[in-house]
Formats: sequence, structure tokens, C-alpha cells
Amino acid sequence: MTAWFSKKPRIAQVEAPDDDLKAAPSRMEGLWVKCDACGEILYRADLEKNLNVCPACAFHMTMPARARLAALLDDGVFNEHDQALEPLDPLGFSDSKKYKDRLRVTRKKLGENDAFLSGLGKIDGAPVSVGCFVFEFMGGSMGSVVGEKVTRVFERAYDLKCPAIVFSSSGGARMQEGIFSLMQMAKTSAAIARFRAVRKPYISVMLHPTTGGVAASFAWLGDVILAEPKALIGFAGPRVIEQTIRQKLPEGFQRSEFLVDHGMIDAIVARKDLRGRLSQLISLMS
Repeated sequence: MTAWFSKKPRIAQVEAPDDDLKAAPSRMEGLWVKCDACGEILYRADLEKNLNVCPACAFHMTMPARARLAALLDDGVFNEHDQALEPLDPLGFSDSKKYKDRLRVTRKKLGENDAFLSGLGKIDGAPVSVGCFVFEFMGGSMGSVVGEKVTRVFERAYDLKCPAIVFSSSGGARMQEGIFSLMQMAKTSAAIARFRAVRKPYISVMLHPTTGGVAASFAWLGDVILAEPKALIGFAGPRVIEQTIRQKLPEGFQRSEFLVDHGMIDAIVARKDLRGRLSQLISLMS
């Protein structure tokens, strides 16, 4: 008598597909996007035309930094500066991967040198010094190069006597650079203090998420502070706070709607209205 575990399976074995067939991408891959909020299936091209805002529920999805700047600036022209600046590895940091290897892979994948873009442009004819975080680059973390680029946004605004605008989206300081990263909080704040002398506005726009050392420094030092709907904004995350104080936080805590109700930010502006609001503020405050 043959033991049951030695019997051949009755279900025919399916051969694994060839590597070539397995790697062949579908023609439909990437054409459709599912909204994380309402679950609606959206055609990617239509979504991009709508500034990555779900037409069904108005949920604001992540928008690439360069596409955001192109949508906001006159004729989509962004005169980028500081593009050659690249972060180094001053501490020889290594966790699951060496920091220098992580940087190399991320640069190759995204085609960006670091987590921040800085330069000049115009909004309804008014020149502005502008910067925007690239959240896809290591969570938009702020290292020494990001801090330097942010500082140069305010230095250019000081030299040109024009408004400064920064779009923040960051997980905070970059741990791989240790104290060099934390020093950027003071450095960027000092640049803003110097910029005040020209009496031009600094408009801070907080995107989802804006946390850690970025939120604790220049992001919250704007003359006017705007935010996109439902953006997570704060220093520590809600889970960390709940574990620390051993209390349940209010519904929607640290979301932009909660913050505007409590006077922490000035206004929530939908993405489609942001260019008009920025133009209005620049006209009134310049």
C-alpha cells in the first residue's frame, strides 16, 4: 500500500512562462490609475489634464514636482538653478544599503540629483524665486544639498527683490547625514530672516505630507501659509504622538482642514485654484 503523501498530484503542473514572455509589459500597463480615496478607475491622460485631482471625489493625488511648476508658472517656463548640486556621504553612512549606493540608484531612477528643485519663473508676469520638493527622492528628506537649495531660493529672492514661493513635501531631516541635515533647519530660517529686509512676501505651500524638520523650520515661516486639501502637516506623525501621550487624537488631527480650523495655516487651496491665488497674493503683498 502506497502512503498518501507519496502519490502523484492529480492536478497537472503548469509550466512557468519563459522569461521573455514574463518580462513583456502589457500594452494597457500604466494607462489607468485607481483613486486611493474613492476607488474610481481613471484614465491617466485625463487625470494628468486635471492636475492629478480625481474628477469623481476631488482627491489630490501626488503630482510630480516638474509638472507642478509647469502648471503654475507662465507658459510652463521654469528656469532651473543649482541643478549640478549633488549630496555627498560625509558620514560614510550605511544601513540596509550604503547611502552613496542609495543616492546613485535613486538618481538613475528619477533623473533628479536630489529631493528639491530651485529656480526662477513668473506668475502672471511677476518674477518669483521658487522651489519645490521631489517627494519621490528618499521621501523628500532634507539633507545638506536640499538645505542649500532652499537657502538659495531666498538668496535669489533677496538679490532680485522678488517674492519667494516654496512647495514643501517632506518626511523631514535625512538621517543618513546626521547633524549636517539638522543644521539646515537653522540655515534656511536664517536665510528667511535676511530676506525679510526686502519686504517681499514669502508664500509657503504645504503639500502632503509636510513633516519633521521641514515643517519645524522654513515651511512654517511663511508670510502666508497655504495647504492642499487633506495634506498631513506636523512635526511628529499621529501614531508617534498617540504612543507618547497615550491618548487617542481627534479625527483628522494634523490634516490641513484641522489646522486651518485651529488657526495654524491661513487657507486651504485646491490645486486648480492655486495659480490664481498665488497671483492674487503676489499682487496684494508686493
